[in-house]
Amino acid sequence: MRLVALKALVAAVEEGSLRGAARRLGVSQPALTKAIRELERELAAPLVLRSSTGVVATAQGKVLYERARAADRELSTAVDEIRQLGGAMVGELRVGAVPLALMMLIPETLRTFSFEYPDIRLHVQEELYVEQLSRLRRGEVDVAIGPQPAGLPPGELVIEPLMPITMVVVVRKGSPWARARTLSELAEARWVFTGSTDGAGYARHLFEQHGLSPPRASALVNSTLGLLSLICGGDYVGLMPQPIALHPLAANYMVTLKLREAPFRATLAAMSRPQSALSPAVRHFVAHLGRAAHQMRLLL
Repeated sequence: MRLVALKALVAAVEEGSLRGAARRLGVSQPALTKAIRELERELAAPLVLRSSTGVVATAQGKVLYERARAADRELSTAVDEIRQLGGAMVGELRVGAVPLALMMLIPETLRTFSFEYPDIRLHVQEELYVEQLSRLRRGEVDVAIGPQPAGLPPGELVIEPLMPITMVVVVRKGSPWARARTLSELAEARWVFTGSTDGAGYARHLFEQHGLSPPRASALVNSTLGLLSLICGGDYVGLMPQPIALHPLAANYMVTLKLREAPFRATLAAMSRPQSALSPAVRHFVAHLGRAAHQMRLLL
């Protein structure tokens, strides 16, 4: 199974057309088609379905596509690491960060890291906590910056604590829930959780921390913008990092509830897989993150 053929399959699936895939790889369309057909003959299975509108992966093609994409990613990372170990700080670094990290740590980190290592191309993506860990485990990001997870198997991730996080309960200005002073008063409120399931929301942990049954999620969102929109535009109750809640762009439309119970606290951390943590680029990036976090702690 040739690497060039696997690259052809990945390009065809991602571009949705053989012409687009050939253009992306800088080869002729007949050459790309031949490479994919060789894979299909080798595996004795159809990998793509061709039509007048383009191509889509078959069930077998999807399996090979996922593995081929991961292999290509690992090979590219290996090339970068070999060059970096030889003293050439070049390549790419993929970073997933929760919104709080994007707001408070990433700007300073990128400023200092890019100044010191201008030939490393950074890809920074906003990620929610649960999806962030999944992408880190799949090797789709090199560094994840988010709340330090509890209950991880020993040695699964390399974790560098950065700074404490305080999660506060927020509602829109004028909301009838703004009068609440205890969590129990909010048990029947319409809560919005960030994540893909009811169990993913920090509100659940907040209630359980104080011996209360967690509320039902009336809405689930997968972005901070979605969370802000629902809270500011409706009578939802939500939980978000205090610095975001106090930011002028948010504070004009929402209020932080002053509850008797202590807020939910976590630790913002940089996380990487053990094999990635050995990369010079990852080590230097985490060091710059640590310096940015130190400066931020002095300001808070």
